[in-house]
Amino acid sequence: MIRRPAVMGAVFILSAAALLTPSQALAVGGGRGDETGREQQPPVGGRSDSRNLMASVSQSQIVIKGSGADSSKAPSGELSSVDPNWEPPVCWYEPTFSPERLKRAVESDKGGYVNPHEWWDASFFVDHYDKGIAQENLGPDQPPNSKTKGYKKYNLGKDGMFWRSVVRKGYETDNRAWDCGRIMFWQDAGTVPDDKNAPTPKVLASYAYDKIRVPDTEVELNPKARSTVNLPTWAWLDKGKFKDVKVRAELPGTGLWAETTAKPVGLHLEPGTKDAQLHPASGECAINGDGSIGTPYTKGQGDKTPPCGITYLRATSGKPYAMKASVTWEVSWEGSGGAKGDLPNGTFETTQDVNVQELQAVDR
Repeated sequence: MIRRPAVMGAVFILSAAALLTPSQALAVGGGRGDETGREQQPPVGGRSDSRNLMASVSQSQIVIKGSGADSSKAPSGELSSVDPNWEPPVCWYEPTFSPERLKRAVESDKGGYVNPHEWWDASFFVDHYDKGIAQENLGPDQPPNSKTKGYKKYNLGKDGMFWRSVVRKGYETDNRAWDCGRIMFWQDAGTVPDDKNAPTPKVLASYAYDKIRVPDTEVELNPKARSTVNLPTWAWLDKGKFKDVKVRAELPGTGLWAETTAKPVGLHLEPGTKDAQLHPASGECAINGDGSIGTPYTKGQGDKTPPCGITYLRATSGKPYAMKASVTWEVSWEGSGGAKGDLPNGTFETTQDVNVQELQAVDR
């Protein structure tokens, strides 16, 4: 039999006397490898069918409901964690193929990913999942030089799914994806793998965090067109704009779910110059009981100190000050089995131009 490992667009024909295991076959290729010597991912397609699942490790089966701000109606953006050391998991395992679906995908004779970085030619899939031939164990937690038992006829007629690693989009070539290096394996229906990278409600909550979209942080200012030296500029956010944002993540076939909630808790202002005074001095404007932040300016309050705002001490000269406004969102989650917890607060920041004029006779 001749096997053709698909390696980054280059095909190498191996003689029967020089048959290699899938990982060995990848090592001889001329494609672009990472620092471990393992092959990186070839380009993938965009269709959400069995072929695309075979050709992509970043296509998750997780179902997302809700996303917060509707970007088709108003500008919105992603949350940035205030904890620079936190991020959602790079990889985890998911049920990916039923026996019938895997058989159809393999019969397309295109090959595919059996774990985050290992691309198998279709013949390897036939050997392992149809003919029951054992293959090398992969992944950092697998015993060296060990074999994983093969399957007969794709386990057709059995109740369960083949599970495979999924990698967070944008991290497909990250070496941390090898933490989920097991080749695609069988899991009986109604069970979850006993593996540290198995999906949990917290994993789903973190995945949902990545999908949260919050409203653009454009604050209302008065004066609107041009501020004045030594006179306060009032800043506020209307209560109707900033509400709790909920995103629910469900993993079909597992009973696992999590709902992540982001709650606005305050506004932080940076004037864009050291020649300014913040109100309050910390620049932290707390959220009001009705969900608004700050207080709208009304005529006659020009000489009063706003609960949220800035007093500029020097005029701009041709170039406006870049005022930064960021809303802090408190993030919590709850999930299946009564699980719940907190995730790091997130922020979303925007920049607004502020022009400042010298003090003149001003009617406010």
